[in-house]
Amino acid sequence: MDKYIYDKNNGLWYELQGDYYIPCLTLPAEKGTPIGIWGQRHLRCLKEYHRVTYTNLLTSGSLNAYLADIDEQAKNMFFRLVKEYADRQGVTEQLKADKPLEWVQKMNNICNAVEEVVNTELIYA
Repeated sequence: MDKYIYDKNNGLWYELQGDYYIPCLTLPAEKGTPIGIWGQRHLRCLKEYHRVTYTNLLTSGSLNAYLADIDEQAKNMFFRLVKEYADRQGVTEQLKADKPLEWVQKMNNICNAVEEVVNTELIYA
């Protein structure tokens, strides 16, 4: 039996593995875009809870681009909301200069609240 055969009907090559011919399929090449923490969280969510979407993105070759886009959206949303929350709560540079420990406490609270919002609205939605 031949190791490789070509099927003219569908245009695929098949490789002999054991007693069966398995199609020689490869995923399309993806652009190597770095994925940040938000993209990694969304990837974990896709793998665990949205398997069909994950598989479709992976096989179409657009998973990395999709995750990079989600990561960028999440970063922008995070920084925008931190600024808005800080303005609303009166956390200023003057407070940072006068009472640094209070400023750190308030900024940590704001960052934690904003992280929850981003996770709920964008990452795990």
